Amino acid sequence: MAILEDDVLVELMADRPDNERIVGDIYLGQVQAVLPGIDAAFVDIGTDKAAFLHVSDVAKDASEEEDEDEEEDRSNKRFPPIQELVEKGQRVLVQATKEPIGTKGPRVTTHISLPGRFLVYMPGSKHVGVSRKIEDREERQRLRAIARDVVPEGVGVIIRTVGEELTREIFEREFKTLHDTWKKIQRRAKSAKPPALIHGEAKLTSGIIRDVFTAKVDSLTIEGKDVYHEVRQYLMGVDPDLMSRVHLYVDPVPLFDKFSIEDAIREAFQRRVDLPSGGYIIIEPTEALVSIDVNTGRYTGKKDPEKTILRTNLDAAKEIARQLRLRDVGGIVVCDFIDMDTRANNERLLQELRTHLGRDRARTRAFQVSELGLIQMTRQRVRPSLFQSMTEPCQACGGAGRVFRPETVVRRIERAIRRVSVQQRERQVTIRVHPEVALYVLEQEPDFMRRLERNLNVELDLRDDPLMKQEEFRLLAGPASVDVTTKYALG
Repeated sequence: MAILEDDVLVELMADRPDNERIVGDIYLGQVQAVLPGIDAAFVDIGTDKAAFLHVSDVAKDASEEEDEDEEEDRSNKRFPPIQELVEKGQRVLVQATKEPIGTKGPRVTTHISLPGRFLVYMPGSKHVGVSRKIEDREERQRLRAIARDVVPEGVGVIIRTVGEELTREIFEREFKTLHDTWKKIQRRAKSAKPPALIHGEAKLTSGIIRDVFTAKVDSLTIEGKDVYHEVRQYLMGVDPDLMSRVHLYVDPVPLFDKFSIEDAIREAFQRRVDLPSGGYIIIEPTEALVSIDVNTGRYTGKKDPEKTILRTNLDAAKEIARQLRLRDVGGIVVCDFIDMDTRANNERLLQELRTHLGRDRARTRAFQVSELGLIQMTRQRVRPSLFQSMTEPCQACGGAGRVFRPETVVRRIERAIRRVSVQQRERQVTIRVHPEVALYVLEQEPDFMRRLERNLNVELDLRDDPLMKQEEFRLLAGPASVDVTTKYALG
């Protein structure tokens, strides 16, 4: 799924059957170990690695949930010792808040929250909040009044950004749905044996429709009738007014090609990103942080160096904010902008960066320009970045570089064959791939070739070639095996 703003790709999300997301899922877990030294416990929820449960995600008296999108700051709060809150062997109902990343298992919390279209339902809380993106004071007061009138003791809610101008009737209807869901979760947890999945969060399509598709979105274009009908059915129940903005894509040209998304995806894995001014930025992910370096490149201006540098820095601020969203970068980010002489220009740069970061759904925080001329920032880390999830260490160079995973190569092949089908020039194509990719198709997607042949009306043959690189493939057309790779494979 791709999100475009002003015809530019800003977010890319992918779901794969072999790598499903777990954030939002609710589990009945069992405490494996309690570690007072780090104020945390490890909980078995059935995943490969035990889940991490920090004391701040257990302590009831310190769980003042923030309004949606507010910065979370618990560093100054005092919590009771973790061993007073949980013990080894204890059954505990938890919700995943972060995906497993690298060598770390998922992070979980006992503070359950159930997101709906307009509300977030929080059992066991007293908090009534309104998204800070709803800025009108009277509207905020009206929504709080409805919530306090409807919500019983022992339950908290946050009214989401899309809930602006929400009526009491719709509030009551969604609150009842979420309340009933919570009752079902409690019943299942009571009879289940840990570790067990008790409630699955909405997956990519329905979750994004629920969280992102609002009246501020011009259109939603869907390739595939099944997903199209699923989305329409969901909207009929929650927001019928948006139905006119949903379109089924029927053009034979692949959807991502139509909107030039394929090219933008390839750029998301490059170190260098060029700026409109002629400058460029270099993005380097490391274990500890992501460093971003800004350079003027060929843009040197004519008379005023400070003006030239400011222009490049402002361009870079906009592009950095987009790249962080596109690459789904999380954790610490350090930006080395070009040094400027005046404090006013540094303040303007910081404001520009914060303005563009304001469009990010993930929580971000940019700090003042440091004495070294760096801007340090943090971005909420919920799942592995695009770089981590779609690439793996290159064995040929001892892990210094990255290559595309076999499943990513297969998706590129699929899109290339679709282009072959659209052109209708080749009826017979041999696909040559690295043995690892061929083995992946054989073991993980055995019907891949048959499905493409059936849907795209092209005769296909898959051959492994040990002399090829893992991320490489070749398309050979017809009995003469004419190489047509560059014609149909982008990048």
